[in-house]
Amino acid sequence: MLNYLLYFSLLFVAIVLVYGLRVIKEYQRGILFTLGRFSDVKSAGLRFIVPVFQTMTNVDVRTITVELAQQETITKDNVPVKVTAVIWYRVVDPKKALIEVSNFNQAVSSVALTMLRNIIGQHSMDDVLKERDQISTEMQVSVDRATEPWGVKVEMVEMQNVEIPASMQRVMAQEAEALREKRARIIKAEAEMEAAQLLRNASEIMMQTPAALELRRMQMITEVGAEQNTMTIIMVPSDFINAANGIASLAKGVGGKGG
Repeated sequence: MLNYLLYFSLLFVAIVLVYGLRVIKEYQRGILFTLGRFSDVKSAGLRFIVPVFQTMTNVDVRTITVELAQQETITKDNVPVKVTAVIWYRVVDPKKALIEVSNFNQAVSSVALTMLRNIIGQHSMDDVLKERDQISTEMQVSVDRATEPWGVKVEMVEMQNVEIPASMQRVMAQEAEALREKRARIIKAEAEMEAAQLLRNASEIMMQTPAALELRRMQMITEVGAEQNTMTIIMVPSDFINAANGIASLAKGVGGKGG
């Protein structure tokens, strides 16, 4: 009789050990419940619970990466866009993550999708394309504020891809081409203005020094002669030009007095 009791006791202890021992991994935290009530948060290691009376659920505290499904929404200026985003979050309070919400992973994804549509709707298409970092930061703050009561910390949100209609892409390409053409014309006009100013300065210097004009004329003849062409150059002395200018000025003066 004593042998049976001993065997029964050993068997009972073995069953209790088998069903009572729990191993919690380094990246997990164990939430212990006693008769349905929260008791404690267990860290990593070998833990023992009382079968039937106690239960324990492990919660992963590593950073979780979720790629949000592509969302089609309308921007502030009524342009339909398709946006894809990625969210990084982790559990900072395992008790709240398990007790305050039934499935915190699904809840975080749902909140992130809702916030993504709302925030995109508050910005114009140009802002969505140019200010991705700012919109991602704004979304991270909004989602983190919503998930804080669940013990979940949203570390980062990144917009991966933004798709716009093909017709809008053509319009944007035309706009970009027009802007490039505008810049090219402005640069060309500025270059012509600078060249005109330099030519004016050079002409003023040559007018003050007649010898410089003669040297420039000889240089031009040398440059033309260096090329193999059939151009004929007729040299007119500068004295003749000055005499012609003097006669024209005198004739204008006489004509004015006669009138």
